[in-house]
Amino acid sequence: MERTLRDHLKTRFTHGEFTCKKELTLSIISGKWKSAIVYHLGHQGTLRYGELKKYLDVSVSHRVLTKQLRELEQDGIIARETYPTVPPRVEYSITPMGLTLLPLIEQLLDWGEAHIEYYRELL
Repeated sequence: MERTLRDHLKTRFTHGEFTCKKELTLSIISGKWKSAIVYHLGHQGTLRYGELKKYLDVSVSHRVLTKQLRELEQDGIIARETYPTVPPRVEYSITPMGLTLLPLIEQLLDWGEAHIEYYRELL
């Protein structure tokens, strides 16, 4: 796997804009669908684009999902494998680096489940 870093993060590192490690973590997983992508690839294994989209909400647009998949790939969290078939087959899987994020995402999910009623009551 080629080691890369997306331009947004390169710029922030170059300009010394990461003042703490928490900012880096949040920059990597920020995005409406990124934590869900990591969660499902971590639990379901390798998935094709259409399979992954089914695990997510149908309201996610092709453009947004593709962008977030590319960012996660560039950041080394997921891997993309393209097979030269007609039509081309693309599969996504979680990387060893991505697996290290999985416990954090599961903790966020647990926190949400534990506190959802509190927020519903505020309506």
